[in-house]
Amino acid sequence: MSEYFCSDCKRETEVVFNHSAGDTVCSECGLVLESHSIDETSEWRTFANESNDNDPNRVGSASNPLLKDGGLSTYIAKPNGSSSEFLSPTLNRLQNRASNHDRTLLLAFKNITTMAERLDLATFIKDRANEIYKRVEDQKSSRGRNQDALLAACIYIACRQEEKPRTVKEICSVANGATKKEIGRAKEYIVKQLGLDNGQSMEMGTINAGDFMRRFCSTIDLNNQARKAAMEAVKKSEEFDIRRSPITIAAAVIYIISQLSGDKKPLKTISIVTGVAEGTIKGSYKDLYPYITKIIPNWYAKEEDLKSLSGP
Repeated sequence: MSEYFCSDCKRETEVVFNHSAGDTVCSECGLVLESHSIDETSEWRTFANESNDNDPNRVGSASNPLLKDGGLSTYIAKPNGSSSEFLSPTLNRLQNRASNHDRTLLLAFKNITTMAERLDLATFIKDRANEIYKRVEDQKSSRGRNQDALLAACIYIACRQEEKPRTVKEICSVANGATKKEIGRAKEYIVKQLGLDNGQSMEMGTINAGDFMRRFCSTIDLNNQARKAAMEAVKKSEEFDIRRSPITIAAAVIYIISQLSGDKKPLKTISIVTGVAEGTIKGSYKDLYPYITKIIPNWYAKEEDLKSLSGP
């Protein structure tokens, strides 16, 4: 028993829990101290076929709204030791027909989850990728396409829509061998198909260089001061007409900030982390150079420090 303060007895008394009613009752005066409480203890019931099964679960897995019947449809199991003719041919065929589609979706969702975990993506991005794949699969038009590229493209689009973009190279690294070209084609296919489905272009979300900067700086291991300067610089660069992709601008800014710090990072390292070719980073650096005094924060580097940088 436990002790509660009883307002009638005016002291701590032992109480009795009435689990069926959800009441907590004083053992001395019978006063109900708490009613309709929730019993959070396990029931330890099992609905397994085997009476000696030790599995204490009361229910199965959670429902999935993307699956038919929430993924909770009935499956008719054969008794242990029964022959393969236990189910009639008609019943067996109907059961297989009902479960095949869900099995395909479950396998796809499992692969998306694996890719998302390897990219360290949040659950809501994985769920969005599942939704995108389900919409594509419902159209019955993806047969014959590279499945890994299709799943990877769903993740790429989900990241864009949730404003947590990843580069195609990052997506490619977890796509089980699918190439950047195949993922790009799959992405275009999905955007086209789902755009036709709702009669308007599919919203992809915009990409800014700052979306990649924090992750790139962390991977390259820039110090906190350099990271802050890089974030400010890339934000400032958006004010100028620099006709380069956001990822390329991010890579070039990191290169500039690194050269101004005491811990210079090799161009090759920056290229590997960002997925931007060394020559492309140099080209972007050349485009940024005319604005360098306006982009780099003056608290991080003085004008004489900027002059020490080699020109393009």
